[in-house]
Amino acid sequence: AFLSTDGDLTARVEAEYDQRLTQRLILQPRLEIDLSASDIPELEIGSGLASVEAGLRLRYEFRKEFAPYVGVEWSRALGDTADYIEARGGAPEDTRFVVGLKAWF
Repeated sequence: AFLSTDGDLTARVEAEYDQRLTQRLILQPRLEIDLSASDIPELEIGSGLASVEAGLRLRYEFRKEFAPYVGVEWSRALGDTADYIEARGGAPEDTRFVVGLKAWF
């Protein structure tokens, strides 16, 4: 949960699961949901369920601390959040391809 200095309350729920295909190859489905207690027009966020994002990443662990990945993510703004985005000419739904590196020390 997040509370801004203006008193705006928002929250994010995330879930992911690592499914090992081999000892080093891992498939990771992901889900993220954003919620807002009130409208925040300056941030283009509507109250209630604001957005949903789902994705799938495939990573290869050379070592546990070093794993490049590729994936696809789909996102959709909902309700008033989608209305704000459409009002400025944007699309409330988006699909992206991602490439990255998971690393920790």
